[in-house]
Amino acid sequence: MPDRMTPDAVMLFAAGFGTRMAPLTNTLPKPLIPVAGLPLLDHALKLTAGLSTRVVNAHYRADQIVAHLAGTDVHVSVEKPQILDTGGGLKRASPILGDGPVFTLNTDAVWQGPNPLQLLHDAWNPNAMDALLLCVPLSNATGRKGGGDFTLTDGGLHWGGDMVYTGAQIVKTEALAHIEDEAFSLHKLWHEAEAKGRFCGLSYPGLWCDVGHPGGITLAEEMLRSTAPDKS
Repeated sequence: MPDRMTPDAVMLFAAGFGTRMAPLTNTLPKPLIPVAGLPLLDHALKLTAGLSTRVVNAHYRADQIVAHLAGTDVHVSVEKPQILDTGGGLKRASPILGDGPVFTLNTDAVWQGPNPLQLLHDAWNPNAMDALLLCVPLSNATGRKGGGDFTLTDGGLHWGGDMVYTGAQIVKTEALAHIEDEAFSLHKLWHEAEAKGRFCGLSYPGLWCDVGHPGGITLAEEMLRSTAPDKS
């Protein structure tokens, strides 16, 4: 059985409007857009197999996500009347996720290589970390539009640089109770972790594709047909 400091719950973010994915999102929420014959949401859920608690948030066309997950063990946290952003969504789902650290995972990316959540699990040190973000070098971030997010130095993360946040992390949630805002970004938790010297990162050794825009679908399908780099 996992202890309180070992994450065994995951929050999958699926509430966004998907404006960059228009016109496909005129009729579908972005997480249900198919890539290689499988909805993006299902690609993400495959990575979470074995975790005891899985929560997906929903807002835009939430009824379609609820229907898609009907009959499964995945909880759906419907955000209404307003969308709550990543931090607010995580706070809303906290009663389901429970105490202690949790995984969070964006649903608009596809991976080729080792399971990102397993890598995070293996590197997680609750005595030294409040947040552990999985990043990929900008040169290996297929479909990425724009620059990087962070610099990774000896396991510590610093804002700005050529490392791209992949949307996968482990984060402690205790600080959520002290945030009064209803809608807010996870950046609030990250800045608190950074101020304590407990904001950490890990580099992903496989392939990663941003599927936040229509062109990312073809890129992701091509990536899935390729072979992940051998880092052994």
